[in-house]
Amino acid sequence: MTVLAPKRVLVDQRTGLVALIVALVLVFGSLRAGFFDERFVLFPLLRDITTLTVVGLAQLAVLSIGHLNIAVGRMAAFGAMFMGLAYDNWHLPLYAGLAVGLLAGAAIGALTGLIITTSGVNSFVVTLAMDFALLGLISLVYSEFTTSAAFVSKPAGMAELRQYSLADVCAGDLCGSGAVPQLFVFALIAMALVGYLFRRARAGREMLMVGTNPVAAELSGIDVPRRIVGAHALSGALAALAGFLLAVTSGSFTAGIGSEFMLPSFLGPVLGGTLLTGGAVSILGTFLGTSLTQVIRQGLTMLGASVESLSLSLGAILLAALSLDRIRHVIGERRAVRR
Repeated sequence: MTVLAPKRVLVDQRTGLVALIVALVLVFGSLRAGFFDERFVLFPLLRDITTLTVVGLAQLAVLSIGHLNIAVGRMAAFGAMFMGLAYDNWHLPLYAGLAVGLLAGAAIGALTGLIITTSGVNSFVVTLAMDFALLGLISLVYSEFTTSAAFVSKPAGMAELRQYSLADVCAGDLCGSGAVPQLFVFALIAMALVGYLFRRARAGREMLMVGTNPVAAELSGIDVPRRIVGAHALSGALAALAGFLLAVTSGSFTAGIGSEFMLPSFLGPVLGGTLLTGGAVSILGTFLGTSLTQVIRQGLTMLGASVESLSLSLGAILLAALSLDRIRHVIGERRAVRR
């Protein structure tokens, strides 16, 4: 039986993550003074955290109902592909093209959820199959509509969005920090909306009930298939947003967008307190978990660690996070039995 993790546990876990992040920043900063360079270290670090936080939220959306989205990276590429088409072929402005991509991501996510509910096949299998299907489709579209395997049109505002920080936003004489990219606002909006969904909205609370116990949720009158489709649609839309953020960062829309999203999509939520078995999510924890992994990656890179060492470190972090998730689940079950 899946139980909702006690609020106290999530709070304690987030506090621990903050303390660990601060400690690591101080350690890396003392070892490499350049770690605190606003423009060349902190700005790109926070830009990466922005993108991967949204990726984590995309995975969190389906983890809330106890599902997985193995195709999260490919859905990001699918949404970005439609944005590239909107800019390159349809000549839409920046945010109109973004809206097209978000709708495409939501649609492919909803289709995935619909396949799961109608077939009864496990979400792992369905999303894995969707990943392969989208890989072929995206490759065909790029080969058909581009000559350089990328949509290279840059709508007005895209370059500024990539380069500008909050230091370029001023209210009178008061300006923001040069270390915080303007892209970070997208992550804040996504966190606020997803947080509102699961904390205040009926649909979000019902998703968590489905994740806790789908049979009990159905018996209580919840339309379980509808909530499953909704969770996957939300996951697809957030994945598409992450694809947009990565495309803005790299400067073009390519078929390879999202190819490295799989591991980060689980690291952030699981480290932050979201249960793999469903029923409990932590939006702030997802941001903190993502920040922790990126601080470790940045710090080790500046210390001269190899790519293999980075991969080993991140793999070890995920293994530890999964072990912690299992321990929390077992403790929760025992507490529920005692009550």
